[in-house]
Amino acid sequence: MTRSRGFTLIEVMIVVVIVGILASIAYPSYQQHVLKTRRALATGCLLELSQFMERYYTTNMSYAGAALPNTSCRGDLGNFYTFQFAANQPTATTYLINAVPQGAQQRDTLCGTLGLNHTGTRTEGGTGSVAECW
Repeated sequence: MTRSRGFTLIEVMIVVVIVGILASIAYPSYQQHVLKTRRALATGCLLELSQFMERYYTTNMSYAGAALPNTSCRGDLGNFYTFQFAANQPTATTYLINAVPQGAQQRDTLCGTLGLNHTGTRTEGGTGSVAECW
């Protein structure tokens, strides 16, 4: 008789279990990394929008009447963040731009809504600190 070579069913099942355990550990870590990456992009976009507001002020000597431009970062993050002014539109001397999470990014409870005002003060609306979120 000739002996067959190959894997037994037990060996294959052990490999499947090991791969399943590794995947269950790696996937949540991957999801957190994706959230952090989108948050970092949103902070960069807020800084870009803030620079636009400062250019607008330099030209008009007022923030009033300014509208946020449609930048590429707003388009890239459109499914994950909404960039908008706070409740009261910019006044002559102040503004506050918020990045409000939406869709899959709402799982980011550490930082929540990110904000940046005319003095460069950074805010966050979650359980984390400004240093963790920015």
